[in-house]
Amino acid sequence: MKKAVVLFNLGGPDKLENVKPFLFNLFNDPAILNLPTFLRYPLAKIISNRRTPVAKKIYEKLGGSSPILKLTKDQSNSLEKSLNENENNDEYKCFIVMRCWHPRADEVIKNVQLYDPEEIILMPLYPQYSAATSGSSIKEWRDVCKKNNYKIKTNIICCYPTDQNFINAHTNEINKKIKNLNNFKLIFSAHGLPEKNIKKGDPYQWQVEQSVSKIVENLNYDNLDWILSYQSRVGPLKWIGPSTDNVIVESSKIGKHIVLVPIAFVSEHSETLVELDIEYKKLAIDNGCKQYTRIPALGTNEDFIKSMSELIIKKDEYKFNDYLYPPKIKCPSHLKKCPCLNLSTVQKSLLKKYTTFIIT
Repeated sequence: MKKAVVLFNLGGPDKLENVKPFLFNLFNDPAILNLPTFLRYPLAKIISNRRTPVAKKIYEKLGGSSPILKLTKDQSNSLEKSLNENENNDEYKCFIVMRCWHPRADEVIKNVQLYDPEEIILMPLYPQYSAATSGSSIKEWRDVCKKNNYKIKTNIICCYPTDQNFINAHTNEINKKIKNLNNFKLIFSAHGLPEKNIKKGDPYQWQVEQSVSKIVENLNYDNLDWILSYQSRVGPLKWIGPSTDNVIVESSKIGKHIVLVPIAFVSEHSETLVELDIEYKKLAIDNGCKQYTRIPALGTNEDFIKSMSELIIKKDEYKFNDYLYPPKIKCPSHLKKCPCLNLSTVQKSLLKKYTTFIIT
């Protein structure tokens, strides 16, 4: 059976002149600015215009472009190779869809149609689900399919925050760096969200907490000094915390070796290569830190590729009912933005026919 695997990621500008339109696409997403179009569109223009000069300086430090597409292609190639080594004779081809820059869903769907698969599997490169990331990408794909009248069996692996291979991948990367260290603070840093998003039922923070808890358990260190914090805050709203920069300052002042883990990013990009590697490192040193170590994003880590591959190949093991394939862990019932808990009667009818969800 021919199967198409669609990998979702955020994307990034491929040259400096595309920083502004990239930012506009980001802020014009209803999942980011939840406003009517007539308000969101001009506000996205204003925000992207204001943020472009600062963002350009960030991308100048990366050589004038984001590396995320190349790195996602590396992940896609590794995953496709792994999938096609399976023993069930299915044929897999991976496609990349970026949410805020090229290749976009309306471009990629044409290539998927030419491939003519019997089944599509949507695989976000966001281990923890948020309506602003995985949710937005899934919705855009479904909208593009509807626009093109493209109806085909579609399975959605919406998150995998505690998948054992994913946990092993992080554990192994961390152990490589800390096995000979003393007096260190292990800081798990995830992209933040406004508090109001969490209060409205977004499961992201809870799922990040589950990931970190499992990794700490897997590390099995006595008296491990660790903390989960959140980065990349923008705008006037109150965001979830504690903030990574505050944790770094406090830990540096008491002489801790800082070990920083990007727990929600699986690809290197501006928020790891600049924010974590340059800005936060300087912040740590300025506040007395003598040693600063950053754990790499998972990229093509063997266990991470195995995680995605097995989630795809063995998805039927997670069957919950005719259309829903959730988890070894289940989100608490108050997290209504979790796709397993946010299915209207109409959605259930459609999903029963065309779509399955997997959470692990």
